[in-house]
Amino acid sequence: MAHSIPGLFKEGQTYMQQWPMQPELYSLFPECRVIAATRFSLKSMPPLAVLVAFLHISVFGMEVLPQAIALAAFFLSLPMQGLLWLGHRANQALPPTLLHWYRDIHLKMRQQGCQLQTPQSRPRYKELAVLLRTAFDELDRVFTRQLF
Repeated sequence: MAHSIPGLFKEGQTYMQQWPMQPELYSLFPECRVIAATRFSLKSMPPLAVLVAFLHISVFGMEVLPQAIALAAFFLSLPMQGLLWLGHRANQALPPTLLHWYRDIHLKMRQQGCQLQTPQSRPRYKELAVLLRTAFDELDRVFTRQLF
C-alpha cells in the first residue's frame, strides 16, 4: 500500500499523538524513543538550523552560502525523518506475536466492560496504539500492571 509523502507526515503526527507514552512501553517498543526524539527535534532543530547557518556565514563569509544552506536543510530534515518513520510504522501490520498480544488485551478489556470497536482481522500499529491508549486511560493501574 503506497502512501504519499505528505500523507505519511500526517499519519506520523496522528500516530505520535495516539501512542501512549508510558514507562512500561519504553522497553517493548521503539515508538516511545522515536516520539521523544521527534518532539524534541520539532522544537529545537528550526532555531538550531538558523543559528548554524548564521554562524557559518558570519565566520566564513558569503562564499560558503551553499554549505550553510545544506547544513540548515540537514538540521530541518531531522524531525521530518522521525515523522516519516512514524507514519510508515503506523501502517505496518502487526507481527504474529504482537497480533496475539493485541487480541489478548482486547479480550481482557472487553471482559472488564470497556466499549471497544470489534478487533480487526489484520490490525496495524495504529490500532494497537489506540487500544493501548484506551487501556492506559480507562483501566485501573493494577489491571494495566497485570498486562505488562
